[in-house]
Amino acid sequence: MEKWTIGEIDQVLFSKEKVDREFIEELKKDNRKGVQKLIMKWEKQEAQKELIHRQFVEMTSFERKYRSQGFRFLAGIDEAGRGPLAGPVVAGAVILPEDFYLPGLNDSKKLTEAKREEYFKIINDQALAVGIGIIEAAEIDEINILEASKKAMLHAAAQLEINPDFLLIDAVKLVTPYPFEALIKGDARSISIAAASVIAKVTRDRLMKELGLRFPQYGFQANMGYGTAEHLNALREHGVTDHHRKTFAPVRECIQ
Repeated sequence: MEKWTIGEIDQVLFSKEKVDREFIEELKKDNRKGVQKLIMKWEKQEAQKELIHRQFVEMTSFERKYRSQGFRFLAGIDEAGRGPLAGPVVAGAVILPEDFYLPGLNDSKKLTEAKREEYFKIINDQALAVGIGIIEAAEIDEINILEASKKAMLHAAAQLEINPDFLLIDAVKLVTPYPFEALIKGDARSISIAAASVIAKVTRDRLMKELGLRFPQYGFQANMGYGTAEHLNALREHGVTDHHRKTFAPVRECIQ
């Protein structure tokens, strides 16, 4: 093993999807500190991969349960933007293929923006169907945010090109002809709901960034419509736009 440089060993360990176990055992006999550090780093990486794999498998438990009952097209549904003072509430609906595998996919709020964008593309490329529902601020004011969230979810489901035969929904119960289960914290428990949460979050963030270009004084690109100190100061200084939710207390207080 001495003929291998530490750089070559690094290349073998971290450029391949799988490393031969016999190679690892031979490396363990190499008494160079640099080699032993690489082994420790590789073993830590492998343990993390295994943890992420187990988490993914756990998040498919509801999908496996309902597929075993004969349901084929399971749609995960989630929304983004229930709490902000401005912008729409957006829902995503996703039907994933049975063999879908994307380790690391989780509740969109737990992912970095870069990961959400990466997963957004993968989900759109690999999903059997994706639907999006958008309810704007004016309608949120008319029917309240909970009803608007439900309406966005129903719109997202209606946009699916394949009719689902079962719905996995994050938290809320919908009036729908489809059988469903509403899961508390479903975006961290069901891979289908997690996928829908990514679709909803990325779609809404992009809409808010577009609004930010039109209304730069409110900082929508950064706060996504949430009531940050800067956003509240802008409301007091510049007033309320048509994209603000006028029934939300901090906005209502700024209406002259």
